[in-house]
Amino acid sequence: MSDTSALEVLVQALKRLPGVGVKSAQRMAFHLLQHDRPGAQQLSNALAHAAQAVQHCERCHTFTEFTVCATCLDERRDVTKLCVVETPADQSAIERTGAFKGLYFVLMGKLSPLDGIGPHDIGLKKLFDRATDGTVEEVILATNFTAEGEATAHAISEGLKARGLHLTRLARGVPVGSELEYVDLGTIAHALVDRR
Repeated sequence: MSDTSALEVLVQALKRLPGVGVKSAQRMAFHLLQHDRPGAQQLSNALAHAAQAVQHCERCHTFTEFTVCATCLDERRDVTKLCVVETPADQSAIERTGAFKGLYFVLMGKLSPLDGIGPHDIGLKKLFDRATDGTVEEVILATNFTAEGEATAHAISEGLKARGLHLTRLARGVPVGSELEYVDLGTIAHALVDRR
């Protein structure tokens, strides 16, 4: 007989989710077991199915159940523009705007030497091969504006600069609908530098 109860195993598994601590994991576990056993079974089945069925698109590296994702197969997309993002969640956020009609490359991470994540770990070679395939004309660097995201964008731009591609970076600045007195000073400074 195991020393660890099934409930504790469930709590530990839920703690693996980002932003979920012990108390939140316990609340979720207790709720599922006390109030929603069918929901718990549905969650279990969905996780098992996704873990088995979801893979990486061979072209853009995002999540898909197929060899090539629907975005890469969409003939209405502008194949000359390639937007580089860190995660599928970032890709999804850009897609929800409806403002970008090109293609993507999802790094599935960012450079972070302190965490031992280097260029090979996020697939920069695959990105460089994709960006220099002869159809891409502009690479849009849409990594996050964190230290690691900036380092990742810099490494990509250095790697692609000599290859004749037009490189752009997402603009940063004051959010739409905000008042300057409530915007942090770093954002205002970047907005001034990147003004147009």
